Amino acid sequence: MVTKQQKQETVAELVELLKDAQGIYLLNFNRVSVKEERELRAEFRKGQVKYRVAKNTLIKRAFEIVSGYDIPDSYLKGQTGIALGYEDPIAPAKILKDYTKKNDKLQVKAAVIEKQLYDGSKLALVASLPTRPELIAGILGSLEAPISGIVGSINAVMRDLASVIEEAAKKRAA
Repeated sequence: MVTKQQKQETVAELVELLKDAQGIYLLNFNRVSVKEERELRAEFRKGQVKYRVAKNTLIKRAFEIVSGYDIPDSYLKGQTGIALGYEDPIAPAKILKDYTKKNDKLQVKAAVIEKQLYDGSKLALVASLPTRPELIAGILGSLEAPISGIVGSINAVMRDLASVIEEAAKKRAA
């Protein structure tokens, strides 16, 4: 039997994990075998995603302590695992999407991305969102494109001016 002290330690650990998480995914792993869960945990480790399993009441307490989360009780039923993404809130969604293609036993109950709640059925939508590095690269590319265009235009004007001067010099010489 789990003691009150152990429950408090679990809640404290969950609070620490939730505090800085940008992406939180509540999973139902009820039908998943131990071997399959080990494979999932390995995938999470590769993607720098933390994963914990705890009792729903303890998870609920942790969410209550960390402000800004309003998770309906309907998502905290059955066996619940929590996948947490920190640097990239979309990374767990991409891992889960790939994993659920191979193993449909795992179900995503809900996702909380930057404090916005999504139903588990929206996993494909969430996984299709660009990651933070992809967004930054896109923005930098957009910022760089106009500068490249301006440089190209200036070079074209200078080339045209040089050709006009060269043609004028040829006419004078002739």
